[in-house]
Parts: sequence; C-alpha cells; structure tokens
Amino acid sequence: MSEPLLIARTPDTELFLLPGMANRHGLITGATGTGKTVTLQKLAESLSEIGVPVFMADVKGDLTGVAQAGTVSEKLLARLKNIGVNDWQPHANPVVVWDIFGEKGHPVRATVSDLG
Repeated sequence: MSEPLLIARTPDTELFLLPGMANRHGLITGATGTGKTVTLQKLAESLSEIGVPVFMADVKGDLTGVAQAGTVSEKLLARLKNIGVNDWQPHANPVVVWDIFGEKGHPVRATVSDLG
C-alpha cells in the first residue's frame, strides 16, 4: 500500500489520508474562500501521483488548474515558509477535460441512457 498522502499542513499540524481509505465518502464544506477547491485539487494531485485515476465534475472550471504547473509568487513563498515547506516544486498533472458539447474538450461518447 502507498504511503499516507499529505493533504494539508499548518505550522502545528499535518493532515494525511491513508490511500486505502480514499474510497470512503467525504464531504468538504465551507464558506467562500476557505479552501474547498484547493483541498479538492490537492486530493486529486495526490491520488494522481500514486497512479489512481481521478474523475472530477467541474462545472465552473475551478479545478482545471491542476493541468498546469503553479507559478512562484511572494505570497506563495511566504505561505510555504510559514507552514514549513522547503521542497515545493511546481508541476503539472495529467488531465483530460471532457466536454459534453464536444466544443472545448474531449467529447463525451456516452449518453445518460448508456450509463444505466
């Protein structure tokens, strides 16, 4: 089994997910700007890194940022220093954007009735 996945870190705490428990139900809630999308991105990135295929429905397009490597900024460097991360390297993740209309992404070749 894979090592525990680091999901979140503060100066005092690290939060890990055991890959064997990742098939359980989960709920991420919070007000605007509290990190829900970033948490989902981190979960998807971590699972992808250990070879787990990830499917995410992303109506607003907030999650597609995982397809590009991040950029370094002063704000990011300050946050990384604050939480004790010294080895961060930006990287992209493999992404296929499916498009039900077949206009801006990979066309979906299934209908709702095909899915049962």
